[in-house]
Amino acid sequence: MSKIDRLETDVQRTMADIIENEVKDDLGFMTITDVEITNELSFMYVYYTVYGDDDEIKRTKDTLERAKGFIKNKVAARVKMRKVPELVFQYDKSEEKGRRIDRLIREIKD
Repeated sequence: MSKIDRLETDVQRTMADIIENEVKDDLGFMTITDVEITNELSFMYVYYTVYGDDDEIKRTKDTLERAKGFIKNKVAARVKMRKVPELVFQYDKSEEKGRRIDRLIREIKD
């Protein structure tokens, strides 16, 4: 496991804890599914899913954008990094795609 891989895992755990316990805004039922950090430590892509409808997804996205600076500062305080990359939150559509594929397979079987 490379240093970047370990760092991504640490950041994912830390970020999930910060969002769950320290962000005061209501984020609903969300999960951090992955964190990818670019090799030059310029960007940190944070992938998340939200249980809910399109309004809930939009509300969560807006809340994450508003709390971005707070979250970045908290990650910087907890995770040892030379430089804290710019946070980029991205909604992870893989779960939706998986459910759609599963539904299509069931339809084919029937």
